[in-house]
Amino acid sequence: MPADSPIASPFLQSISDYMAVRRYSKRTIQSYLYWIRYYIVYHDKRHPREMGAGEVEQFLTYLAVSRRVSTATQKLALNALAFLYNRVLEQPFGDLGEFNRARRSRNLPVVLNRAEVARILARLTGEPRLAASLMYGSGLRRTEAVRLRVKDVDFDHHELQVWHGKGHFHRLTTLAPELVPSLEAQIERVRQLLREDSQHEHFAGVWMPDALARKYPEAPRTLGWQYLFPSARLSIDPESGLLRRHHIDESNVNRAIRKAAKAAGVEKHVTSHTLRHSFATHLLESGADIRTVQEQLGHQDVKTTEIYTHVLKRGARGVRSPLSDLN
Repeated sequence: MPADSPIASPFLQSISDYMAVRRYSKRTIQSYLYWIRYYIVYHDKRHPREMGAGEVEQFLTYLAVSRRVSTATQKLALNALAFLYNRVLEQPFGDLGEFNRARRSRNLPVVLNRAEVARILARLTGEPRLAASLMYGSGLRRTEAVRLRVKDVDFDHHELQVWHGKGHFHRLTTLAPELVPSLEAQIERVRQLLREDSQHEHFAGVWMPDALARKYPEAPRTLGWQYLFPSARLSIDPESGLLRRHHIDESNVNRAIRKAAKAAGVEKHVTSHTLRHSFATHLLESGADIRTVQEQLGHQDVKTTEIYTHVLKRGARGVRSPLSDLN
């Protein structure tokens, strides 16, 4: 695959600018540029305007057959190219013909039992513990956890507001009452940091989407818009050049969870997403219906949620075996 190098061509830079103006996340921009660049290099650096469905099919087949990528990876590459032709070039390639599709992985998600979750959380402290508790207690992705703002915590209704989750969708999810004292203490810490930051003459407040920043120019310096998990120090925003306080690095949270799992003697392969998997499975075990779990997780298709029915201890799709009733 081509290396993740800086944008080298005006064409790729124009795509980056197109996406940035429309507030696509940095991760999505980097991912789409990667696959578009790869597609161009694969076809001997021909311009995409000179190509179409046939070349897209060849590329996707190459990824599946020669590179043996996963289904998700091949789908991501297809999404990037569909975006390129449909939105940027306004030259849709239409329905694709036959191309080799990557084999769908049949691996079930790793799920912890309740005792394992408790042991891992007991090995964590401070912000990593609170973030991990929200991933398990509210089914958050790690990016959703670190991007929470103070205003997203609703103590009255015991729920969290998740904005611009995967696919740019919004949702509400449950908040465990047991986390209220820790969250209140965390918000007080954020309040104190904001007081200190406001004394800095160059402090520009927290980052906000452009439209909201224009509509509410004072909001970046208000408590509600501050990140719930602020970074340890102020830094310069590379896009605006302004002094801000960002949120903590999600990779540090994941690293802390893996370390805690090892220290707790959990032999399973544990990441931050394992806590989200466990949230979904334990909800189903407790009797929650599949649609409720789908809404809590923010899945657009219930089929994505149904995979958790296969890891329930009571058998396929949570069905109790009649053999269990013989005695």
